[in-house]
Amino acid sequence: MAFLIKSMIGNPLSGMGLGGGGDKEEEATPTDPAKAAGMTREEYEEYQKQLVEEKMERDAEYLNKKAERATLRVCLRDKYRLPKSEQDENMIEMAGDDVDVPEELLKMVDEDATEEEGKESIMGQFQNLQNMDMDQLKEKASATVTELKSKAEEKCSVM
Repeated sequence: MAFLIKSMIGNPLSGMGLGGGGDKEEEATPTDPAKAAGMTREEYEEYQKQLVEEKMERDAEYLNKKAERATLRVCLRDKYRLPKSEQDENMIEMAGDDVDVPEELLKMVDEDATEEEGKESIMGQFQNLQNMDMDQLKEKASATVTELKSKAEEKCSVM
């Protein structure tokens, strides 16, 4: 915070340029990065420490998000009986035990799983039969029988 105030206000007399220009040349090429940033050495070290901490936090959040996505992919692969992925398993292991998939996504996966189970059961098959058009089924069956009968008559000389 002090850095921002110093950089905005600065030294009011530094822009006046009274006298020799040798001071400006020395200020133009400071060797200390703290002086280049307009801070004291302690402020600069604290600033660098904050930057490192913020980067570590961002990296940890990013890793956690990637692990959450990998966990969800693993759940979906289990649900649809797809082959497992080494990459997802490694990502989950790297994140550790603190991987939490959002509850909304888990609810969606669970709802889909119950719907799939319902369709695979005998009752689900009966419901599918009720939804079918019986007249269409009869027409298809009679067309298939007549087609088979005509092919059999062509091949068999007795009929």
